[in-house]
Amino acid sequence: MTDAERSLPPTVFVVYGATGDLAKRMVLPAFYELARRDLLPEQWRLVGNGRGDVSHEDFAGRVHDALTEFGPLKDNPSDEHWDAFRERLRFAGGGFSSDDPGSLLDVIAEAKDDLGDDVQYVHYFAVPPSAFGPLTEGLAQHGLSKGARVVYEKPFGTSPESFRELDDLVHSVLDEDQVFRNDHIQGKEGPQDQHVLRLANRLFQQVWSNEHVAEVQIDVPEELDVADRADFYDHTGAALDMVVTHLFQVAAEVAMEPPASLEPADLQQAREAVLACFRPLDPAKDVVCGQFEGYRDLDGVADDSQRETFVAARLWVDSDRWRGVPFLLRTGKRMAKSAQTVSLVLRQPDGPVESLPEHGNVVTLSLSGSGALGVGVVVKQPGPTLELAPGRAALALDDVPGGSPLPPYVSLIHDVVVGDRSLFTTSAGLAKAWDAFAPLQQGPPTPVPYAPGSMGPAEADRLAGPVGWV
Repeated sequence: MTDAERSLPPTVFVVYGATGDLAKRMVLPAFYELARRDLLPEQWRLVGNGRGDVSHEDFAGRVHDALTEFGPLKDNPSDEHWDAFRERLRFAGGGFSSDDPGSLLDVIAEAKDDLGDDVQYVHYFAVPPSAFGPLTEGLAQHGLSKGARVVYEKPFGTSPESFRELDDLVHSVLDEDQVFRNDHIQGKEGPQDQHVLRLANRLFQQVWSNEHVAEVQIDVPEELDVADRADFYDHTGAALDMVVTHLFQVAAEVAMEPPASLEPADLQQAREAVLACFRPLDPAKDVVCGQFEGYRDLDGVADDSQRETFVAARLWVDSDRWRGVPFLLRTGKRMAKSAQTVSLVLRQPDGPVESLPEHGNVVTLSLSGSGALGVGVVVKQPGPTLELAPGRAALALDDVPGGSPLPPYVSLIHDVVVGDRSLFTTSAGLAKAWDAFAPLQQGPPTPVPYAPGSMGPAEADRLAGPVGWV
């Protein structure tokens, strides 16, 4: 336990939707990992909330099942930390709303008997976005909002209008510094290491601008299908699911000006400032949408669905540092590979070399897993003649001596626990992201068919221009 955790007050964590899929796969395993690493306050309770009537013992059994299927108990069923973790689990059934708090207030009162009255509340909304408003109102109605921290899963709003409506409601109950809008890609080691790569290494600091960079590519293809959640996906699509959240946030991390320091407030301010420089997307010129062949045959998908399962967009960042450099965003389902990569394609150097190997000079950051740094350089091909060839060096971040990477949800929940907001987007920043995204949502291009197992429709290649997708 670090000094940061030792100084924390007794804390009651409440996970709403605790028996749902997100809680089972991500949230509950993350809390267990924090407990194993001694990264929670010295005194705490975790209260699961849901509509069903589940006993404390049955809830503990469900948590154990989740940890066995998705968490550390999968590889180590007899993990020594389980018994201590189990003792701190409680369940409050009957749902929770302004009109009816179910049994949550009673369970919290029991926890306060154990921990004392001076407890910190952390409320985690692992529920559909439609429940955010009623739950927020419930916190205010039942006296659970004062001084609390509240975690909202993405998406925080599903349109500029719904964002503003939800934002107004949330701010009528909570101060901005109480609100943590979660985007799990921000919790990955790769995006976090990007600050250090750029700011602590003069080699990269010098090239981080339009003077040296021809294109920035943020590429998140997925092999995954949507068959198990086709009904949800047909109401959402790739653009809303990925662009205004994940991809815009990663673009802001790349494009931000150097912060005054690496302190949370300065990092957040730098990222928020550059979001205001995002030019609104032009669907006619800068966006290609696609739909994989066979999508309409899935159960839950209309026979004439125009929902995109692929989107590629060319984003322009109108700041002095990046003006004129396209930020290319691409994501889709049923593609040839899965990856999460940021690539800075460098310009051809001045001088006598007239032709370079394709994608020879590229700086890449893999956001997958624990992250990796790759540097592509042009070298002489070994042999008797002067032939140029691309060479590549790679560093996996989990190979750094002494490293102990945290999975994304573990990292972000830990930041909530200690009050570090550097990886969470503020209301003002998200409003700017919605402004840039709005034209695409209001007038999306008709999706072009593409073959499953491909890299999407060929029409998307034009966005990358002569450089091509890395």
